[in-house]
Amino acid sequence: MNFVEELSWRGMIHSIMPGTEAELEKGMVTGYAGFDPTADSLHIGNLVPIMMLVFLQRSGHKPIALVGGATGMVGDPSGKSAERKLLDEETLNHNLACQRKQLEQFLDFSDAPNAAEIVNNYDWFKNLSFLDFIRDVGKHITVNYMMAKDSVQNRLEAGLSFTEFSYQLVQGYDFYWLYENKNCKLQVGGSDQWGNIVTGTELVRRKAQGSAFAVTCPLITKADGTKFGKSEGGNIWLDKERTSPFKFYQYWLQSTDEDIVNYTRIFSLKSREAIEALEAQHAESPGMRLLQKELGKELTIRVHSEADFDRALEASEILFGKGTAEALARLPEADLLTIFAGVDQGEIQKADIDAGIPILELLAGKTNFLPSTSEGRRALKENSISINKVKVTPDLVVTSENLIAGRYLVLQRGKKKKFFVKVV
Repeated sequence: MNFVEELSWRGMIHSIMPGTEAELEKGMVTGYAGFDPTADSLHIGNLVPIMMLVFLQRSGHKPIALVGGATGMVGDPSGKSAERKLLDEETLNHNLACQRKQLEQFLDFSDAPNAAEIVNNYDWFKNLSFLDFIRDVGKHITVNYMMAKDSVQNRLEAGLSFTEFSYQLVQGYDFYWLYENKNCKLQVGGSDQWGNIVTGTELVRRKAQGSAFAVTCPLITKADGTKFGKSEGGNIWLDKERTSPFKFYQYWLQSTDEDIVNYTRIFSLKSREAIEALEAQHAESPGMRLLQKELGKELTIRVHSEADFDRALEASEILFGKGTAEALARLPEADLLTIFAGVDQGEIQKADIDAGIPILELLAGKTNFLPSTSEGRRALKENSISINKVKVTPDLVVTSENLIAGRYLVLQRGKKKKFFVKVV
């Protein structure tokens, strides 16, 4: 696999420094990407640089994932409209440990010559004094050079602290340190990082009289203009405690046809031939949502597990397909609440359910699932009412024995009309 060719057909090259491709053709090159440690989980926005490292490693080169224990204490102004909250060392160390586990799901950390490596820039910054830094590093980069960067210009009117202004020097020093100590000659990242990355290549040139290279990927934007990686509830995280596997799977499943072609090329490990074949099938029958299902499956298994995917698929069937009563009963409470978050909801009192509620009263009185008792009688006569995916009879009295997880009921009329009941 040729790294630049692979990224090119996948639409993952925004800018590339002259000489990069020639350097990669000489033999194994070590390259790195940086990750922000301000949360204890990576999110799907981080998948872009992760995939760049994955394709770098699959091309025979060595990837380094740099987690910014030091830079996380400073804050990168790129793409930010305000200064970020700085974190203490204990919080950062916790976040770094969590992110490392997630990175290990994508990269090969075996004993191979091009085995991946994780480094923390706090390790080389913790003993570097401010005076040593400005004397040995700052003198190589002019203020004019730093002021010209978009990340600085975009913040001048609103205000930019010296801390954030100096960030590009700190990140540039990362590249220099890795060049000197790890023979790292390449940095990859999003296009908004170009200014910081080339500060590093400039520092390598001026301070080490060496040559370093860079490749950036376009920032992913959704067709409707909203931010990639966000949902109504915020970020889509890789940690299942923050974003359930069901919700993670649903994010890809609900992608538009325009977006999913782009996402598949960037995030799938399938070959070009396999992806182009899927694209052709998808174009013939877009209603089948083939690309959405394939990418959702691949990423859910890779980020979580095959068992988590099976449960996510089962949960999707409960909401949209032919899910069974047994599958509904097996759902963890968190997934149950996520699945039915967008469904009409009502509440009933625990004392009422303990005493027993006739089905007609439940449908049209206690919950207002149906507008009237006559509508309720009609639905029951049609045999179109289900509770927890089980058809009910007109003489049913609903009790606490019918509850899911001791607290919930799922009412349904026909295939589409659903109602979620909570016992309070």
